[in-house]
Amino acid sequence: MRRLREAFEGWSLTGLLSLTISLMAFAIAAAHQFDVDGVRAVIRATARTSLVLFCLAFSATAVHAFWPSGWTRWQRRNRRYLGVAFAASHAVHALAILSLSLVAPPLFRAAVTPPMLIFGGIGYAFILLMVATSFDRTARMLGPRAWRALHLTGATYLWLAFLNGFLSRVGADPLYWLPVALLIAIMSLRIARWYVARRVGARMA
Repeated sequence: MRRLREAFEGWSLTGLLSLTISLMAFAIAAAHQFDVDGVRAVIRATARTSLVLFCLAFSATAVHAFWPSGWTRWQRRNRRYLGVAFAASHAVHALAILSLSLVAPPLFRAAVTPPMLIFGGIGYAFILLMVATSFDRTARMLGPRAWRALHLTGATYLWLAFLNGFLSRVGADPLYWLPVALLIAIMSLRIARWYVARRVGARMA
């Protein structure tokens, strides 16, 4: 039982989630005989796993502030590891997009525009920088102020990228309003937590 709990904590959690997502992507592609439909299915699936992991990491502190519980304590304690697992999920997502460009170039060119490549590239640059500074040594080298600025800017940019991506699809499928609502809800929670913390700090000053 203790080993099972440890598997869902820290870097073990990151490894478990990364392996699970990689196996899921392989299984989806294999079920479609590794054809174009399989690649597109992997792109959609990893977009969803990335969204879930991003939301868990991005909302951890705010959710715990308003609803302290065993679950939210676990979520806040493991937000770094959930964030790195999100990066792993999005790496698989990027590999699937690259695969689409190789197996179906016309479809890739129709689906992925130059602005998407530019803004997506910026998002991946933020992910790489945030992962690189998710270790104690690199975080100390960067310094707490610069670390907070990098991670706040990067996370906000990724939030906007997710929001824009899902909003652009609501016309084709109204179900995309669900991730849009989730993203707006977690940002609202973060803003509310910041406001409450500021009010409490003003009273104590």
